[in-house]
Amino acid sequence: MKILFQGDSITDAGRDRNDIHNLGNGYPKFAAEYIKEDYPEIDFEFVNLGISGNQTKDLVERLESDFVDIQPDIVSIMIGINDVWHHAGDRSWIPAETFENNYRTILTALKERTNAKIVMIEPFLLPTVSGTDNKDFFREDLDPKIQIIRKLAYEFADVYIPTDGLFASGLIGCEPMAYSADGVHPNTEGAIFIGEYYADAVAELIEELK
Repeated sequence: MKILFQGDSITDAGRDRNDIHNLGNGYPKFAAEYIKEDYPEIDFEFVNLGISGNQTKDLVERLESDFVDIQPDIVSIMIGINDVWHHAGDRSWIPAETFENNYRTILTALKERTNAKIVMIEPFLLPTVSGTDNKDFFREDLDPKIQIIRKLAYEFADVYIPTDGLFASGLIGCEPMAYSADGVHPNTEGAIFIGEYYADAVAELIEELK
């Protein structure tokens, strides 16, 4: 059973790009560990093709080689934070229509040209200590984009992981930077947090496919 992880630096997480099976140090590593523990009888192939800095437009450019040609059984996508971050300096936000069209192009190709089950993981923003690389203003653009992703998930996804909301819940009673130093890139605890939810969320798909 082939599971493909796609996205940006949060998925990339320092992986060896010369080896597509190297999962890096982020949530794909932990998700794969939990999945293998839960299903020791299944021969899994885990592929990580996340690339740091990618936006939705970059995934569109990689659509043929890094999605369709892989022909995964399950594909997960976490993308969107760089569509905000890379335009935050002057607030030259990507128009909602452009963002939605990019993401829709990816999802449509997966539906029409693969048999993959689709897992969509929403981007997130975690709080940082006031005055330390504060990115709270990202919400001006991120929140509407999350709503677009949720709308697309209703149309295309087999599983949706509402990461932004899950972290909001998980941070109750914790230090603000418990899961991330910069609000965007998870530390080990943050990666484990996502990995656990991932493994639980895809269980229904694995049961269906095995």
